[in-house]
Amino acid sequence: MRADWAQKDFYAVLGVAKDATNDQIKKAYRKLARENHPDSNPGDTAKHDRFKAVAEAYDVVGDPDKRAKYDELRRLHASGGFPGGFGGGGFGGRPGAGGQTFDLDDLLRQGGGAGGAGGIGDMFGDLFGGGFGRGRARPRATKGPDVETTATIGFTDALDGVTISLRLTADAPCGTCDGSGGKPGTKPHVCPECDGAGTIVNGVGGAFSMSQTCPSCGGRQLVYDEACPTCHGSGRAASSRTIQARIPAGVKDGQRIRLRGKGGSGEHGGPAGDLFVTVKVSPHRLFGRKDDHLTLDVPVGFDELALGAEIRIPTLGGSPVTLKIPAGTPNGRTFRVRGKGAERADGTRGDLLATVEVQVPAVLNAEVRAALEALRSAQAGASTPLRANLFETAG
Repeated sequence: MRADWAQKDFYAVLGVAKDATNDQIKKAYRKLARENHPDSNPGDTAKHDRFKAVAEAYDVVGDPDKRAKYDELRRLHASGGFPGGFGGGGFGGRPGAGGQTFDLDDLLRQGGGAGGAGGIGDMFGDLFGGGFGRGRARPRATKGPDVETTATIGFTDALDGVTISLRLTADAPCGTCDGSGGKPGTKPHVCPECDGAGTIVNGVGGAFSMSQTCPSCGGRQLVYDEACPTCHGSGRAASSRTIQARIPAGVKDGQRIRLRGKGGSGEHGGPAGDLFVTVKVSPHRLFGRKDDHLTLDVPVGFDELALGAEIRIPTLGGSPVTLKIPAGTPNGRTFRVRGKGAERADGTRGDLLATVEVQVPAVLNAEVRAALEALRSAQAGASTPLRANLFETAG
């Protein structure tokens, strides 16, 4: 059915020279598509056919890879480079050199010959999306679907990195039909709607057309007499598996990690999709996190801030350190302990940020109460009342 492509001059259809640039081809296509689009010419069958021809031509010569293969096919056709005088009358079932008759579709299906070890069909089999020649339709490799999941890990595991097991359920090629969509034992045929291309070209309005996956074969290029009873012709089925995933050190709560090739299985030899893991980090009893730094709230007494003190505080996974608090330290001040935070990608570590918070006892014994009342009496005679600035009139 596609043998006639070798005789079609797509450059002439678009009205451009064979050496036209991609921009020139695109410009010509847009002009012709706009002039002949069915939306602009209701009921004009001739222009509808013209629009289809223009779209077909642009689908080939508008794509650099397809254009190169098309040019080579035309060169062989013109030079008689096919057996039986392809370029001189031995085409499409007509007599060639020596009175032999050749059919191009049969020639494209056969192995060997002018196309080399794989046949001419292998040379040009993917010119139009893998559908060149009825007998050489080959399903194109398709990347598997990406998979999303969520994993919860501990606070220290997030800092140090951890390998976890994930149970995944995703679409995969159907085990009954191996992804073909056909009932085992039934005979496949080239899809009649897309002629084995796997895609069809549709006008979308204005001066543009677009390719879309063929709705009849789902892009697999082949259809079967009977659909697979398991997947009902889709070629896909749910599959569960367990994988080991490495969560890197320093991952943050809510961070999304991409694991290449760990997603759903591909079709027809295509690569697997990717796995995206959203990490949830469980909170720690004492420590928090701010970027690459750890945070710690340290309870202290009023006397320790007023008079100064040396106190011991914990570090995560290490020995305690001594924190020196100067006399007169305000409540809520944050001290920095360098190198005791989270590990960075370069191997260095962030800091521990320790914030002092005064703790007021809920119950006072007699001795402490007497001391605090003496402090209150002593402060009552201060030259500047503690809250004097709250009543100053704004200037």
